[in-house]
Amino acid sequence: MAIGTLDWTSAAERLDLLAEPVARAVDGLDGIEVAEIDPELADTAAFCERYGVDLGESANCVIVAAKRAGEVRYAACMVLATTRADVNGVVRRHLDARKISFASMDDAVTLTGMEYGGITPLGLPEEWPVLVDEAVAAHPEVVIGSGVRRSKLAVSGSLLAGLKTAQVLRLAN
Repeated sequence: MAIGTLDWTSAAERLDLLAEPVARAVDGLDGIEVAEIDPELADTAAFCERYGVDLGESANCVIVAAKRAGEVRYAACMVLATTRADVNGVVRRHLDARKISFASMDDAVTLTGMEYGGITPLGLPEEWPVLVDEAVAAHPEVVIGSGVRRSKLAVSGSLLAGLKTAQVLRLAN
């Protein structure tokens, strides 16, 4: 693996660098690498600059809360760091929501068991859809969160697109 200046190793060999739900999710999956980083540099722009990772090689995971008839459903959206998810259009319609918003930090952390700024689609609650942008799904390898701020994962877009609850869409605008 040669993304940026990071020292990548098999995630299965460094479960200590993953949030607990992520460690459970990667068990038995091949091709997932992890690298330790400075947790103060976990935010995408600072991370990419410090570790020589192109923004187009980094994918962000945002958690949305979709509301309809008093019911709230959560979903994850994966887009390249060079784009933004069309939450109020594509995502809202796809989830058949009357209203949609980014989940609050407290809800995102509590419901995922992951650290804010490190949330990743691996290990999310099983009933949550993972909406993967077409550009992420087609990417040979992207850097994503690991569930904690002190590390990052490198995975193929096809692995993300193949997750049990994944749905590939044109999310970015």
